[in-house]
Amino acid sequence: MKKNGISHKKTIRSEEEKKNLNNRLNRIEGQIKGIKKMVLEDVYCNDLLIQLSAVENSIKSVSNYVLEKHLYTCVARDFENGKLEKIDEVISLFKKFNK
Repeated sequence: MKKNGISHKKTIRSEEEKKNLNNRLNRIEGQIKGIKKMVLEDVYCNDLLIQLSAVENSIKSVSNYVLEKHLYTCVARDFENGKLEKIDEVISLFKKFNK
């Protein structure tokens, strides 16, 4: 069951993986702060759009990293345990990624 779109399930990540994800997310946060500053400074639209595109690419990169880890860990484990209903979850993920 999901509450506010978040599953009750947990994924245990190594400290290295947590550090990697947090570093990437901190970079994205910095990019967003930079863009907010650009808006306040009336930076030219083209320059703003380039930075927005960079953030979008950074987010896609993090999403792909998490998806890859998910497939190799959570999904693989459930398949090994005969939980083929995980296929529906994966299909749903790919549909969301391709919007």
